Amino acid sequence: MSAKMKIMIPCDEANHVCDKTQYKEANLWEMIILNIHLIYCRACRKYTKNNTKLTNIIKTSNVDCLDDDCKEKMKEEFNQALKEQSI
Repeated sequence: MSAKMKIMIPCDEANHVCDKTQYKEANLWEMIILNIHLIYCRACRKYTKNNTKLTNIIKTSNVDCLDDDCKEKMKEEFNQALKEQSI
């Protein structure tokens, strides 16, 4: 059986596919394999549940990000402080 046709996958691979699914990067076969894995693996079901919960919280949060000017100013201040420390 080829590597692409494996049905049983280890937990680390299942978690990777779960992450890919979260960002809509997993293909149909990967999602099928993940769901088969989730049938028998309690730890990965919990990981998937927590991952889904985190995604939903981030999507519904009202977080304001720094604008580009503030980021650039912070970067310059950081680089300056780094230069002062290395002297």
